[in-house]
Amino acid sequence: MSPEASQAIIVPMAAHVALAAFLYAALTVARAPAVWGVGRRPDGSNPLARFEARISANLANQFEWPLFFHAACLLLLQLGLEAGAAVKVLAWTFIVGRVLHSGVQLLTGNVRLRGLVFTINFLAVLGLWYVLVHAAYRAGSL
Repeated sequence: MSPEASQAIIVPMAAHVALAAFLYAALTVARAPAVWGVGRRPDGSNPLARFEARISANLANQFEWPLFFHAACLLLLQLGLEAGAAVKVLAWTFIVGRVLHSGVQLLTGNVRLRGLVFTINFLAVLGLWYVLVHAAYRAGSL
């Protein structure tokens, strides 16, 4: 696999890691009033409490379906299969979908919209796995 093809897979993977890191930082900020007393209201309550559960749930989501995204990407790299245009589009579609999913989950209570946005991630990963299996079969790796 060429360096450009490897980069086409690694950069979206790194973008997902950056999203997870951002969510960890946001969760730390949301918990700061309760844990460290930083930003606590005069009555002792946490002004960010309503976001804490959403951030925590979204962070947990980053270790569920995205596992299959990273596995497909790593297998493409390990097997040395070329990352064509389809892989690039699917990988970035997944990342954009994850960012949108996080935004919907953190900023709204709209479960229907969140489900629709999740479908983007779901289909992108299924597409990656299709490309992976098809490419591996053609290369004689299966």
